[in-house]
Amino acid sequence: MKRLLGTVAAVGTLVLVAGCGADSPSSAGSGPAAGRSAAGSSAAGVSGTVTVFAAASLTESFRTLGRQFEAAHPGTTVTFSFGASSALAEGIDQGAPADVFASASPKNMQQVVDQGGASDPKTFADNVMEIAVPPDNPGKVTRVSDLARPGLKVALCQPQVPCGAVAAQVFTKAGVTVKPVTQGADVKSVLTTVQLGEVDAGLVYKTDVRAAGSRVKGIEIPADQNASTAYPIAALSKAPNPAGAEAFVDYVLSADGEKVLAQAGFAGP
Repeated sequence: MKRLLGTVAAVGTLVLVAGCGADSPSSAGSGPAAGRSAAGSSAAGVSGTVTVFAAASLTESFRTLGRQFEAAHPGTTVTFSFGASSALAEGIDQGAPADVFASASPKNMQQVVDQGGASDPKTFADNVMEIAVPPDNPGKVTRVSDLARPGLKVALCQPQVPCGAVAAQVFTKAGVTVKPVTQGADVKSVLTTVQLGEVDAGLVYKTDVRAAGSRVKGIEIPADQNASTAYPIAALSKAPNPAGAEAFVDYVLSADGEKVLAQAGFAGP
């Protein structure tokens, strides 16, 4: 399957295989209907290219869903642009061509809806934060409060990026002030600095820690300090392939989609 990892030309923003974070759920719609199946797609027999703009934290799971969708709909090709939901939303608002938007931030989805770029988004997953450290945990990090220790090198998402907003919620709940040494454009860039040993810790999504495998060690955050985000998805109003867009959204909301997302560590909406 061909993949598109490139530039949202409308805003000059490089869209990499990277991540984003989120705000608390807003008017992003309801979750998938129970028992919905991929075979029940309203766009059976679709063909052509389906271009999906998706939060970078969805990289691994959506690549899997893309391959499965192509197998279920012969004649289709799914291409992806992964990046921070905030940057993707801005690109869509400025005319970047895409069929589907899957956001890690209800706020950014609502931004697209308010500009007429989409309607009736559906929430399909939920995610929480986790501390990622190098496998040998050189900073001896065991809890959120450790991230505020003087001299500890911490990586966070930029504050305007959804994963930065969720991290801020975690710190507020924990009652700590964290001064990062670096701020990534998305969650995958934060994870990369941890994997390379450039920092002692980074605050990322639970699913990103799982996707990294043995390259990082995850430290769970207690529920009373953690923060979550909902993931909405919608076919775009100016989709070049509207039938393909609807079919892909249906597939993500199907039982097959739920299974892939659960295996990646996402919770149900």
